[in-house]
Amino acid sequence: MPVSPARAAAFDILLRVESESSYASELLHSSASQKLSHADHALATELVMGVLRWRSRLDTEIAAASSQPLKKLDLEVIIALRLALYQFRWLDRIPERAALHESVELVKRARKRSAAPYVNAVLRKLAAQAKSAEHAPEVPLCNPVPSVVNSFEELAEVCAHPVWLTERWTEFYGLAVALKICEYDQSPPSTALRLRKPDAERNLVDEGITLHPGALLSSSRRVQSGDIRHTQAFRRHEVVIQDEASQLVAALSGRINKDAPRILDCCAAPGGKTLAIADRNPSASVTAVEIHPHRARLMQRLLGTDTSSQIKTVVADARTLPLANNYDAILTDVPCSGTGTLARNPEIKWRLKPEDFAELHERQLAILRSAVSHLAPGGRLAYSTCSLEKEENEDVVEAALAENSALRLLDARAELARLKAEGELACPDPDSLTRGPYLRTIPGVHPCDGFFAAIVEKS
Repeated sequence: MPVSPARAAAFDILLRVESESSYASELLHSSASQKLSHADHALATELVMGVLRWRSRLDTEIAAASSQPLKKLDLEVIIALRLALYQFRWLDRIPERAALHESVELVKRARKRSAAPYVNAVLRKLAAQAKSAEHAPEVPLCNPVPSVVNSFEELAEVCAHPVWLTERWTEFYGLAVALKICEYDQSPPSTALRLRKPDAERNLVDEGITLHPGALLSSSRRVQSGDIRHTQAFRRHEVVIQDEASQLVAALSGRINKDAPRILDCCAAPGGKTLAIADRNPSASVTAVEIHPHRARLMQRLLGTDTSSQIKTVVADARTLPLANNYDAILTDVPCSGTGTLARNPEIKWRLKPEDFAELHERQLAILRSAVSHLAPGGRLAYSTCSLEKEENEDVVEAALAENSALRLLDARAELARLKAEGELACPDPDSLTRGPYLRTIPGVHPCDGFFAAIVEKS
């Protein structure tokens, strides 16, 4: 019996995530994945994201049932075991025999036929354990995050995060907030939209999409039901998929009160913020810089033909910008660890190491220095990340301020008050979005990704 398309796709994606450091969300939205039926794509997504979110808990249980240390197993074997166990423990509508049989077949398909008896034996043992009393808790395993934990070690274990990461968050945010972050990370995030055209919402509703108001911005909507990517409104670029915290960062960049302003986006791909800034400043000329040519091409596709005369794409390293002009406004949304986006990119938590932050800090500071050198007197620069880590956020901004007396840090609270007065900010408690003078959204505390932003002005 052949392996089902959903499980085959999930296996192949997980293998690429582990062996090539690919990103699951990109692979799930690739042209190959889009050939799956709607039902198969939904199951593949559930399997891929579920395995990545709960990897450490899956591995702990597999290790207890295995006669061999996991580090000695081929990658194809451990992925097949994780896939089956995730279905055993989290997907109660999938028959165990189907999950078991297809994981054994996946190992054979991957040319690891000699490991098939081992996989079969381990999975039969795990399936039998599920029927015992110790694996029949009152709370279903498909909702396994407790309301209270007593330490960062316990938090790491039950919420499947690295211990060093829960320790950092507990020290910086407190254990209660760290629990909220981890809980948010372990659930599929909602799909947020930015409406670009006046008729966009009506057109989506006419195509069968159910929407709820956004939590942060009046121009945002959240998809309650329906597949937004298959709508004409999406194909016509009337709406874009963009997390609300990302939309808020773009909104903080503001409207430039100047005829034909020049705006620079230093690290532009995938382009959501670039497009939002261009929409807010229709008379502006926007330069979008991206270091990777393939990502620049993807960004141009997202931006669409209706912005081709307004937005110029430049392939370059933001640390050494090949630009002659100074700019009235600059967005510096730097490459970062992405710890604020683990609900969407769970593989990051298994790749990241504590020592990575020093290198990230230096790169981010270099990009910020380069951007500041192209900021016109009186111009404003927004520095942002989707990281929860101080080294990438406050520490970078404060280092730049310390070495450049021409820069002045603005209070994000004043900018949020402006958005509130203009009717753009829908959040009922703007102060919750700040930490000192900085914008700070926290997953679980806020219904969005974790973003940081600082606004500086050049004298």
